[in-house]
Amino acid sequence: MVSSILRTKSVTTKVTESEYERLEELASVSGVNLSEWIRGKLLGADRAGSEAGVVLEEVLALRTILINLVFSLGKGEPMTHEQMQALIERADGGKAKRALDRLAATVPEAAPEGQPENQGEAETEAEMEA
Repeated sequence: MVSSILRTKSVTTKVTESEYERLEELASVSGVNLSEWIRGKLLGADRAGSEAGVVLEEVLALRTILINLVFSLGKGEPMTHEQMQALIERADGGKAKRALDRLAATVPEAAPEGQPENQGEAETEAEMEA
């Protein structure tokens, strides 16, 4: 399908051979050419908090809260309202970064250089306080 929109500007980036092959594969699976697929990703990327990203953030925050709550209760330590509120605030405060880290870990080439691909699991309360 030929677009009637005249596009006159370019945006470029350099990728490795394996990254390029992966991009072509993703575009092919989506049923569009590479340029259309990348354009869609670039223009869609500015939608802060895509549905999947928001869901992942919430799941990671809930996971952090649950692990810390079970850990505390497992030690026989009741959690006060203030402790629970602080735990929720810490989980909510770090959920976006953890979601981005988790997403980057799913695409090995996207992980920052020198950083392990898998950042590990949710933090325990002791790790969160450190």
